[in-house]
Amino acid sequence: MRILFVSSEIYPLAKTGGLADVSYALPVALRRLGVDVRLLMPAYPVALERIERRRAPLSLGAVMGFDDVGIIPGNLPGSELPVGLVDCPPLFDRQGGLYADRDGRDWPDNFQRYALLCHAGARLAAGHGPIDWQPDVVHANDWHTGLLPLLSHQAGDGGAPTLFSIHNMAFQGVFGMDVAERVGIGPDYLNPDGAEFYGKVSFLKAGIRFARQLVTVSPSYAREITTGEFGWGLEGLLSARVGDLEGILNGVDYGTWDPAHDPLLPARYTAADLSGKRACKAAIQAELGLEVDPDRPLFVYVSRLTEQKMADQVLAAAPAIARELGQFAFVAQGERRFEEGFAALASAAPGRIAGRIGYDEATAHRLIAGSDMLLAPARFEPCGLTQLYALRYGSIPIVRPTGGLADTIVHADPAALAERTATGFHAAAGHADDLLRTAARATTLWREPLTWRRLAETAMAQDFSWNRSARRYLQLYRTMAGTDGADGEDGEEEQTLKLGS
Repeated sequence: MRILFVSSEIYPLAKTGGLADVSYALPVALRRLGVDVRLLMPAYPVALERIERRRAPLSLGAVMGFDDVGIIPGNLPGSELPVGLVDCPPLFDRQGGLYADRDGRDWPDNFQRYALLCHAGARLAAGHGPIDWQPDVVHANDWHTGLLPLLSHQAGDGGAPTLFSIHNMAFQGVFGMDVAERVGIGPDYLNPDGAEFYGKVSFLKAGIRFARQLVTVSPSYAREITTGEFGWGLEGLLSARVGDLEGILNGVDYGTWDPAHDPLLPARYTAADLSGKRACKAAIQAELGLEVDPDRPLFVYVSRLTEQKMADQVLAAAPAIARELGQFAFVAQGERRFEEGFAALASAAPGRIAGRIGYDEATAHRLIAGSDMLLAPARFEPCGLTQLYALRYGSIPIVRPTGGLADTIVHADPAALAERTATGFHAAAGHADDLLRTAARATTLWREPLTWRRLAETAMAQDFSWNRSARRYLQLYRTMAGTDGADGEDGEEEQTLKLGS
């Protein structure tokens, strides 16, 4: 199977959130199954700095009015995974974030930037690119790649079918109707049966409407998005396509997230020997300026600061958690108002509340490893990865049971504790008082060492690796390409694959 995997961010070349982690870990797992998977993403400056075995650009020619757009071939750092960076300096060579400037304002030409990525992917899908390789299936991810299946459908040139992954319905890539001609959307597609969405153009709707197969990132979220509460205005279209919609749970790259081998930790540990976790707790308390105290539970929050992640409710609950139950620490970034609020929290309660504004991968690893409990509520959650990382590190999640959080965290009620199936706590309402009550109950169990150890052991034993999910994706690819079981049956061999081979 030949798969072109298209994403706006891929770890470790560029990352703002879980999309980058998925866009790295799933291709790695597919490769282990013998899949010829090749990656495509924009040539951000940070990606150009980090790509390995970089080779001379391959020309796509003129695309969308930009002369001599290129694809820079190379490999993901530390792997044989081939990646092509879509090179167009006027669109991608700029300082700031991937999607926004240094002040957090979305780049005004995002519609052009990601339409260009889609055009590049559509050319490769049709075999019209500068390499002697055509995919059997294109796997496009999130709204940034939503135009790709529309462009392939519009061209009608027998391009590879597209599987479109919906990572978060709240981000839809909606732009004014005036951008349609500039990004190559024909007039026949500017209607309610096409990409039109309440008088505007929706990249996400285009992907949902024209992809052959739809996947979202947890079974519960696949059901939720067909309802008015979670469908963000597209529930009708999703309901109409429910036969082509599947929920496949995201996985974890345990090569990166495992306390037994994590090079970012001051001490390693396993479920059989948690002494290293106690050392990690003391180290992160000292690092952040908290009181080094093993007898106080450490609650942490590692998140984007948004309404979706209930940053407002965590902000409201944190002072009481730190005053009445233990300590609170955070590594987070997002909306300016929330960043200012969390910074003020730390200033007002030194020794009990501490953290850092701005995501840092190494600090996140150390914070999760050193924590006792992770606060991970959400108003909606397609899948969530942080709670899965926390499980492996023996940090018990406190979640609101929605989407992937409901699919992955078993509430520690008396029956689940007795059966040794509990892995966390459900704060069903999720508001600040509910979070505080749930944190208090968790603290009560934390003060019962045998009960808590069993809970941590159960959490750490959970297997959310990509193996099972990757096999399901491979089954879908084969069905789409009409090659069910015809080749490469679960092969484990490694191959040397290069974008320009």
